[in-house]
Amino acid sequence: MSDFLQQFGDEVKKNIPGYIAVAVTEIKSGISYFSDSSVASFDPELASAFNLEVVKAKLNAISALGLEQNIDDIMITLSNQIHIIDISENNEYFIYLAVDSNKANLGMTKALLNKFKKDITEKM
Repeated sequence: MSDFLQQFGDEVKKNIPGYIAVAVTEIKSGISYFSDSSVASFDPELASAFNLEVVKAKLNAISALGLEQNIDDIMITLSNQIHIIDISENNEYFIYLAVDSNKANLGMTKALLNKFKKDITEKM
């Protein structure tokens, strides 16, 4: 699994404009299976741990409302960064990605994340 995740990380860094950081985290346990950051002071595992609470809150809200829906993604726009939380199709993992909003191409970023999300669902 680690070779697959390392390849995933390399592809994300190489192909997503404005890349800052990424982490792949299991929702049930909170374990981060992969993380990387291009900024030394940005800890993607810590960010992922806090964003896990956002994911769990939204999943609980969906359940409490009786909605038969899945979360595709959650996007948080900061003043100069965009944080994307992309949930796997089986609701077991999420990809946390931070990008520079001045350099990011959201269409390309979402397309690449959707590709990687399918790979993560199939290979983990």
